[in-house]
Amino acid sequence: MSEQNTGRLYGVGLGPGDPALMTVRAVRTIAEADVIAYHSARHGRSIARSIAAEHIRADHIEEKLVYPVTTETTDHPGGYRGAMEEFYGEAAARLAVHLDAGRTVAVLAEGDPMFYGSYMHMHKRLADRYPTEVIPGVTSVSAAAARLGTPLAEGEEVLTILPGTLPEEELTARLAATDAAVVMKLGRTFPAVRRAFEASGRLDEAYYVERATMAGERTGDLADTDPDSVPYFAVAVLPSRIDAPRPEAAEDAERVGEVVVVGTGPAGPLWLTPESRGTLAAADDLVGYTTYLDRVPVRPGQARHGSDNKVESERAEFALDLARRGRRVAVVSGGDPGIFAMATAVLEVASQDAYAKVPVRVLPGVTAANAAAARAGAPLGHDYATISLSDRLKPWEVIATRLRAAAAADLVLALYNPGSRTRTEQVGKARDLLLEHRSPDTPVVVGRDVGGPSESVRIVTLAELEPAEVDMRTILLVGSSQTRSVRRGDGQQIVWTPRRYPEA
Repeated sequence: MSEQNTGRLYGVGLGPGDPALMTVRAVRTIAEADVIAYHSARHGRSIARSIAAEHIRADHIEEKLVYPVTTETTDHPGGYRGAMEEFYGEAAARLAVHLDAGRTVAVLAEGDPMFYGSYMHMHKRLADRYPTEVIPGVTSVSAAAARLGTPLAEGEEVLTILPGTLPEEELTARLAATDAAVVMKLGRTFPAVRRAFEASGRLDEAYYVERATMAGERTGDLADTDPDSVPYFAVAVLPSRIDAPRPEAAEDAERVGEVVVVGTGPAGPLWLTPESRGTLAAADDLVGYTTYLDRVPVRPGQARHGSDNKVESERAEFALDLARRGRRVAVVSGGDPGIFAMATAVLEVASQDAYAKVPVRVLPGVTAANAAAARAGAPLGHDYATISLSDRLKPWEVIATRLRAAAAADLVLALYNPGSRTRTEQVGKARDLLLEHRSPDTPVVVGRDVGGPSESVRIVTLAELEPAEVDMRTILLVGSSQTRSVRRGDGQQIVWTPRRYPEA
């Protein structure tokens, strides 16, 4: 049947509940429709119909699409998903009868038809067969922010919309990582959602909004909401952090802040964990080596304190002093902060009596060794040792002794800080020492600026390792006697160390 002989399908967004928030286009579409369709539970009451009630005439044909189940408890052989798929198929077939007869069908949808709405299931089944138009509506997200009188997101902030039905750990991770968020579909999910807010450290920032713009509207702090009182039509809101009032005033001299040492991984945002991302966003102050600070987005109201990479103790003391004055401080460290990085410096200073009451936490990051290994394959697949070649903080004799011991034990080696403009001899000396214990053909991964704009990952042999090509942005992974290097059929060269070690 051609489009000229069929009816037209409309998905009509009704807004969050107040009939006055329906758009003029939505009202006109309902008035011009022959058939008004809406979803409801088994009790037969439809929120969508109640919103549009004053615009539904006696001569409208009404199609009530009644869900067979509203929870995941069902005896359908296909389970909840099977029951719903069958229902949507049958509902679409009912609407198709009207469309084939030339009638215009308006499917009513609370909020916006394409935003967590049931209309989309009709759309996916019918839009390719009939002329279709979607009338957008004001979402519950927008309504909640309006009723709270709180900006949702500002500037470069990221707003995340989450269904409360996500696994609790997934919710926790996403809440920790984002600037602002709205969690939909509460009701029976509320206890898990609340725990996710608490575990992510965001509970004190969160608000609760129930039936925004509708009769029975309720707002308040999420932390104070009774779980047994929460209906499905409620949302949890994490509003914009910019200029937001905080539970405790930053200028309160009695408040003790916190220092969190954050590992940013070897490069940019793709390497950040959700917890690290959220901690950086929530900090009052960022402290760190300027190169690492530059990886963190600038946020309004957040102070940044950059310094040279040779003043770690001074940087740690400065961060702890800020926290002692009630500031939430993130000390930014590259890679993992506990591996040749800032965590040691902060904890060393924090062990002093003057800072004994300042809370200090360390958040892990992707290490340079892990990043380079992943790019090359799996050279760290068996036992390995991590050694810094820098002799600024320990004598070369100590480094040489440790290299010999690790080489004699046939360990894969991850060599950090191999060289710099003023340290040019260590790589050559280490190579010559290792050649006393390893075959000249031993694979070596030379990873430079892994994850960064000038990334380079090469695989050479130990005999071919050229000291002049190594600098402070380079990490070396030296294989053991068991490490293998193969060039695959697609041209890719890979390196791995077998997990099984041969018996003596």
